[in-house]
Amino acid sequence: MSMGEPARPMGEPFRAVDERGLDDGRAPAPALRPWEPPARRRPRAPIVTMAAVLLVLAAVGLGVEIGRGTTARSTPTSRMAAITAKVDPGLVDIDTTLSDQTGSGAGTGMVVTPSGEIFTNNHVIESETSLRVTDVGNGRTYTATVVGYDATADVAVLQLTGASHLRTVTFASVPVRTREAVVAIGNAGGKGGAPTAVSGTVTGVDQKVTAEDAQSGRTEHLSGLVRTSVPIQAGDSGGPLVDSAGAVVGMDTAGTASVPATSRSAKGFAVPIGTVRAVGAAIERTEPSPTIHVGPTAFLGIEVGAVNAVGASVEGVLTGTGAATTGVRPGDTIVALDGHGIHSTTTLAGIMQGEWPGATVPISWVDRSGQLHTATVTLSRGPPL
Repeated sequence: MSMGEPARPMGEPFRAVDERGLDDGRAPAPALRPWEPPARRRPRAPIVTMAAVLLVLAAVGLGVEIGRGTTARSTPTSRMAAITAKVDPGLVDIDTTLSDQTGSGAGTGMVVTPSGEIFTNNHVIESETSLRVTDVGNGRTYTATVVGYDATADVAVLQLTGASHLRTVTFASVPVRTREAVVAIGNAGGKGGAPTAVSGTVTGVDQKVTAEDAQSGRTEHLSGLVRTSVPIQAGDSGGPLVDSAGAVVGMDTAGTASVPATSRSAKGFAVPIGTVRAVGAAIERTEPSPTIHVGPTAFLGIEVGAVNAVGASVEGVLTGTGAATTGVRPGDTIVALDGHGIHSTTTLAGIMQGEWPGATVPISWVDRSGQLHTATVTLSRGPPL
């Protein structure tokens, strides 16, 4: 768990959160005002990030994983070929670089404006500092910036630099229904090139799943999803789930874990396109909320471990960040940030949602000897969280 830290290299787990408290004799946290969720205002960023490329999920006893697509795909029929010919030109392949430059990932996106606005999953772009996006329609590669994101809905909006006259996808006008035939299209395996497609049917709507980071064990909850018999694989994330007319009914988000793509028990989950468009519209209108972040992400630079009623233990301080100038050291305990007491991970995330890059905020911590310190820290700009 981190407070604005770069993502770890792929395959390296986060440290587990334990129940350690302060040693006897350490100074108690000062009296502070309670934290409350921020009101709708300027865009803010949460603290805790997920470093894994895949997220493992459980839904009614079923394990599924969120990824950045498939090694085995069904052979396209003439109808499938017609659908992909219509949809493919409105898609992009997304290649990402982790914020510490030691890893990379890949996913899919949907072009929604000719000038290069893209819808994709939040987990495709979180903790990334470099985004290269290749438009399937014209074959050109662009740099991209993150306009905004909603981690709870797993939706993000990107903007390509210098793009124009791009082909776009078509959205369905009515919600998808159970037993409706659908096709999932995406950048299977992150290999780029022509998207691949696989067909299936809708097996449920308004589904809930609990996502767990396979490396850190951190969980998050997704709801209102469309469940299908389509095997969503790593690389498909952010791609379209379309109906028989090629209209987008959802955004590919999760697939069954440890189940071959060719298995009849394979499942896929997608965010309904109505949810995707609602989040996208709020971001376009620059309307942040307690869940929607718009614009640059605040970055503190302290890696934290245990969080309890007393504070959050410091496990690392990143050089070159505002926190490195305060005197905070590994082994210290953060007890307050911007005048709010630290009592839970929710508190940490909420406080950072109330901050902005460039802001100067007070921070309080207790060192190993039990002495209380207070300093000010200037928040820098960091990767999406």
